[in-house]
Amino acid sequence: MTSDENRIEGGHPPLSGWQPMVCEILVEDIAASLAFWRDLVGFHIAYDRKAEKFAYLERLLPDRRGAQVMLAERNGRWETGPMVSPFGRGVMFQICVEDLAPILAALDTAGWPLHSPLRDIWRETGDHETGQREVFVLDPDGYLLMLYQDLGDRPLKTARQLV
Repeated sequence: MTSDENRIEGGHPPLSGWQPMVCEILVEDIAASLAFWRDLVGFHIAYDRKAEKFAYLERLLPDRRGAQVMLAERNGRWETGPMVSPFGRGVMFQICVEDLAPILAALDTAGWPLHSPLRDIWRETGDHETGQREVFVLDPDGYLLMLYQDLGDRPLKTARQLV
């Protein structure tokens, strides 16, 4: 862990700055959600309001770009309709990480099931292909996360010759 990640949690702005769009997801149990998002997936609490059962989380890449998400324990205030588990139907969060190995190890140690197994995939993006190593996992409330590691780019011609 870096010294930034070891700092006392709870009252700081995110190290990557406040992003212009951040999802806030409603959860049944903030402690269970923090155990998943923080302890297994590697986010840290940038800012929280314990009395409101709210946490603003961040996960940094080495270049200090960050993924951010807010967790709020359900209280009925922002619910626009019936909440039926799993809450995440129709939503997937794509989160770039530097290395999937420690997350996969943490999930395995916790006995946390994967939604879809680890895979490498190359997608055509213009005149080249972009690769990702990715795995899909559900959080405690049924929100789907696609955690991925960048595999870089390769020329489209090379990719077609491999087939």
